[in-house]
Parts: sequence; structure tokens; C-alpha cells
Amino acid sequence: MCAITGIINHHACAEIERLVRRMADAQAHRGPDDEGFFINGDVAFGHRRLAVISPETGHQPIFNEDGTVVAILNGEIYNHLELRRELEKKGHRFTTKSDTETLVHLYEELGDSFVPRLQGMFAFAIYDRYNRHLLLARDRLGQKPLFYSMANDMLVFASELSGLLAHPDVDKSLDTSALNDYFSLLYIPEPKTVYTHVKRLPPGYTMTFSIDSPRPVVQPYWRLDFSHKNLEINFLEATKEVRSLVENAVRKRMVADVPLGVFLSGGLDSAIVAAVAAQIRSTAGCDAYTIGFADAAYDERAAARATAAAISRLPGVNLRHHELEVTPADFDVLRKLIRHFGQPFADASMLPTFLLSQFTRTGLTVALSGDGADEIFGGYERYIAMRMFHTMQRLRRPTQVMFKAFATILPDSGERTFRGRLRRLCQLFANSKENAYFSLLDRCPASIRKRLFGPRLHDSVNNDCMLLFAEIEKSLTATDFTERCSELDIHTYLPGDVLTKVDIASMACALEVRSPFLDHELVEFAATLPWDFKLHGNNRKRILKAAFADLLPNEIMNCRKRGFGVPLAAWLRTTWRKQAEEALFDGPLFSEGFVERVPLLKIWNAHQSARSDWSYLLWTLLMLSLFLDK
Repeated sequence: MCAITGIINHHACAEIERLVRRMADAQAHRGPDDEGFFINGDVAFGHRRLAVISPETGHQPIFNEDGTVVAILNGEIYNHLELRRELEKKGHRFTTKSDTETLVHLYEELGDSFVPRLQGMFAFAIYDRYNRHLLLARDRLGQKPLFYSMANDMLVFASELSGLLAHPDVDKSLDTSALNDYFSLLYIPEPKTVYTHVKRLPPGYTMTFSIDSPRPVVQPYWRLDFSHKNLEINFLEATKEVRSLVENAVRKRMVADVPLGVFLSGGLDSAIVAAVAAQIRSTAGCDAYTIGFADAAYDERAAARATAAAISRLPGVNLRHHELEVTPADFDVLRKLIRHFGQPFADASMLPTFLLSQFTRTGLTVALSGDGADEIFGGYERYIAMRMFHTMQRLRRPTQVMFKAFATILPDSGERTFRGRLRRLCQLFANSKENAYFSLLDRCPASIRKRLFGPRLHDSVNNDCMLLFAEIEKSLTATDFTERCSELDIHTYLPGDVLTKVDIASMACALEVRSPFLDHELVEFAATLPWDFKLHGNNRKRILKAAFADLLPNEIMNCRKRGFGVPLAAWLRTTWRKQAEEALFDGPLFSEGFVERVPLLKIWNAHQSARSDWSYLLWTLLMLSLFLDK
């Protein structure tokens, strides 16, 4: 895992080497082991390296035989040995054991069209010196980030916003429509960023740029298709294939020349990854890392211990389980995290993800995670809610009015309470079909934003990101109403929230995280399966449970999903109360016109009195305040 950065000018720049070094240094936490640069007049590449594959010979940038093609890579190419053998048969000469070197020879052989041949998580840049041509690419599902900006006939790119913004010519004007999206979703949906003139290359896309042409060309090389269902396969056959694909995905991700292990929560997904990894590493043993909280509602240590014990009973398995209880983090950790994210981000699970990564890094350099299984195999409780909503659509409009009344009466008692979930369900049933799913995800409805927003944001309320979701829905391929929600999550929530959180929080600790459930061959196969194979009645991830029923006991297979959260509501009333109050009321939110004081004060007081739970909105505002303050 690494950080990449680059500057492509339409004209020579005397400062280009100093600037690209400055951009690389801003991302040094992603690659503490090595650095490398390529400077060629109007083109400059910078690289920071976390050495995972071939630590001795994997220095980047890497060149082809005659030095005309140069590449830098962030991520891992899991099929690089297979590709290397193929290329060597065609006469290509390799000088390192690095997976990055595969890129330059594939480019020689196939040009820009080679990208679909890659299996892995990656963001890379290739420059063809002879043709003065740049190729950027990002992996299919968005595990590795890539930001870019055009400024004064110059293209600038980087793995993190901190690297990009280290270039003084990048326009830092804020995009208020992106901030409006942020309040609803807790993240800024791709390809937007908080900066109007900075974008993210979408997952499964390439960008080509010629120094002799005015603008870059961005186009897809991969798209997941749910429309072609395999109606010939039966459930048992599909179960065997899922088992095989998951095992192969884990095996591919266990190749490393540094210590490797797994994250272990109390849930099904990490349990499956840990069990398979432990079997593969039966001789050497496998390390699993868990964190927990004193608050029982958010503590998964008991479930993780039970999982570790069950895995350890498998024949020939040696699983070493490590756990740590964490307390409310120092407030400075929040400031550090928001600097790493480089823009507002309010999924509170970023904090435990960072703390888990920090703990895991004490023993490992690479960790496998269970990310992606919920989106791919129908694991979220909201999919059941959407199926219920679809059934309720047969009822008349008065029923919607009734549910709206119930939603108003029920107190917002918290995310993990029965009354809190019931309230959100009533809000869902009160909606129309067109915006039902967005309403379920929306953490700050327009009615609240209109009261809360100050003059800086007031006009952005009309640019509701529900319209963005509606636009994406036009391109969805699934025909089942509920499966379309899963497909929408794969295009929005997965790359914009889940994978962004994991990448930034783990790389802040120089830890590489790999996600077997995001293997594109597994994902493509899952998309061909009937939705009933994944969500059957209230049985979520049905086929995944069936595929590994012999490895894990029933109580682990069917344990209730908690999510990787923190007791925000309590911490904002106790440990963090003073510092949060100062950041919210004495920071830039009011002085710069983003938020109105009176409605925020009412929300703060209502939360402190425990009359209602406003923790999500307060956390969203807190992260925005810390971002603006930096």
C-alpha cells in the first residue's frame, strides 16, 4: 500500500520537483518505508511506499526495459505472478519481483486496454514518455482512492486530498452542494469532493490525458450487471461456488512478505474471513485483532471470543486472538482523523476503525476484513425494511398519513433502540416510492436543513442529493425492487462511505487492509444469483451462511448485526461534552455563516437533556467544524 501523486503540465515548470516532493511528503503516513520520484520537464511523479510485496526490489517509480514507460501504484495486483509468466513468454524482461512492474509491460503489450486484466485493489498512474500520454485507473469497486484537479492547463492527482492540496495552484473553493449532500449522507458522494474543482476518479474508471490535448478523458472499463440472472443454477450448486470463490479470494489476499492477519468483530463476515484464513495458515498460525467498549450495546468482544474459540476448534487451526478495550478517544484523535480525510466525513465508525487499525498495526502490516459482504449478499436490515415498504405500497394513501403521525409521536431514542428503529420505519412507510430508500438513509431531512443552515449554505438546500440518487437509479440493472437498493449501495455507500473510511483510517496507521468479499469475480457471480438466494424472508446473507455452515456454529451464523459503532450519544453528553460544545459554538460554523445559532442551541440542549437523541446531527456538525477549523 502506498501513496501516489503527480503533476502533468502543458508547459515546463521550474518548481515541479519541489512541488511534487511536497505533495508526496503530505502523504508520508501512507508509505513510511520508501520514497521515489520521476521528473521529466513538464511531468513529475511522486511515490511513498509501504513495503508489502518484495520489500527489497519494489522501489517505485518502475520503468520498462528502455525507460519510456513509467508507473506508480497504490494497492496490490493479486494476479501479478500469472500475468508476469504470460508476459515473460512474450519476451518481456522483469528486473524486480514487484507487482507494479507488471503494469509497464502490460501497457507495452496492450496499451490502455490492459486494465480489465487486473485483479486487485489499485489506483495507478502510467506515463508514456514517447507519446506524452498519461493513464490513470482505479479498481472496480473503489477500494483505493484517486483525487484529481485541473488548474491552469495542469492536471494534478494524488491518493489523498492532503497530497493534492499541497499544490498551491489547486483551487480550494468549497462546494456548498457537496456539503448539503454531506448532511444527508454523512459523507460526500463520489465523484464530488468538498472542493468545487477537485474530483474523485470513479471506481471502475480510467482517465487518459495527453499533454498535447486540452482536457482529460474519463470513461468506464467495468460495470456490474444484475440483469442477467442464472436461473439454471440451484441453491446447492450456487452455495458450493460461493464457497470456492470466497476461499480463492482469501487465498489471493494472503500473499505478502510482511506479517498478515485478520480483523475479527462479532459478526459473520469477519468470522468467515478469519476461519478461511486460519485454515490456509494452519502451519504458521493466524493472528486476529478485536477492540471493544465498556458500553455493552457497542461491545463485540464476547461474540469475537466465541468466534475465535469456534475457529480454534477446527482441525489443524492455530488462531491467536488479541483484544483491547478502548475508551473515548482523546479529542485530538478526531482532529487528526479529519485532517487525514481532508474533507467532512461523519460516519462515526471511522473512530473504532482507526483504533482497531492502530491496535492491529502493533503486530501486523496487512489485515483482511469482511467489508463488502453486506452490499453484495443482502446483509443490511434496511433491505428487509424496503421489502416491507414495497408490500405496504398496496395500501391506500391514508395509511401513509397514519405512519407519518406515528413517526412524529415516537421519540428519537437512539439508533440501537427498538423505538428508534420503529420511528425510522414509520418515516419510511410515510414516504412515496420515488424517494423511499433515500428517506431511509437521509440523516438530516430538508425540513431540518432549512432551519439550521446559515447564509453560506441556505441556497444549497434546493440541490437535494435525492436528485443525485434518482439519477443513479436510472442506470441500475437489477429488476427486483429490494435488490436495486443493494445495487445502489454498491455505487454510493460502499465507495463513498465504507471503503473511504477503511482506507483513510487504516492508512493513517500505515496498515494495509484487504477485502476478500470485494473480489470482482465473486461480486460478478453474486450479481447473477436470484435475490432470494441472498435475502430469504428475514434471513439475510442466506447463501453466505449456507456456504460456511460447517465452519461456524449456528449462533455465530445468525447473530444480530450490530454495526461497528461507538456510543456517540453518551460521549457527547459526558466525556466529549465540553470540547464538542466549544467546537460547535466557538468555532467557524457561526462566524463563517454555515449554521444558525438558535436552532443549533435548541438541538444541543434537547440532546443534553436526553429528551431526544441528536447525536448523528451533532456529530455531523462537529466534523464539519473541525474540518473548517483546520
